[in-house]
Amino acid sequence: MSKSPSFNRRAFLGSAAALGTAGLAAPALAQFAEALPEPMPAAAPVSNGPQHNISSFRMQDWRPYFQNLSNGAILCDLTSRALHYWSEDQQTYRLYPSSIPVSEDLTRTGRTEIIRKVEGPSWAPTPAMKARNPDWPDFVPPGPDNPLGTHALWLSWQYYRIHGTHDTRKIGRRSSNGCIGLYNEHIAELYNLTKIGTQVLII
Repeated sequence: MSKSPSFNRRAFLGSAAALGTAGLAAPALAQFAEALPEPMPAAAPVSNGPQHNISSFRMQDWRPYFQNLSNGAILCDLTSRALHYWSEDQQTYRLYPSSIPVSEDLTRTGRTEIIRKVEGPSWAPTPAMKARNPDWPDFVPPGPDNPLGTHALWLSWQYYRIHGTHDTRKIGRRSSNGCIGLYNEHIAELYNLTKIGTQVLII
């Protein structure tokens, strides 16, 4: 992709990235722990945001969140910054660290589903993104400059995705424009596990 002199790839990837236990390897969990912000000193005032510690990143049961597992189910927990997947036959469970939206106005919660699956996705900024960042390109093809990483799952909500990222520093942080981001190796696995119609709940 040709870049103008003002186009900063690293800043762009960081800003544009939009949105078991057997499925989470120890190295990935360690990466997630390292990605979390440093804890504040004891004397510092408590922030209004969620408290981040690895103890909240734990296995969940699907029953409090879904009536059934028809087509499989995904739970995106914004507080613990974790994505949970259950297969329809209840034989497969996965737990992945994720990135979440940078602000409340970009955050959407509720029930949706996967309507499209793309390997090697291209990307284009939404009209709102382009208005805020006029120097961003109108289109980014698949590749290392693409903020959607190697795979993307389209949700029924316009502009919302579960996708990978080439900038692994963003996982475990508020870093997306509304989407849920995963490590590329995790989105590749989730891509193969899910189907069109897989249930998605974001809480």
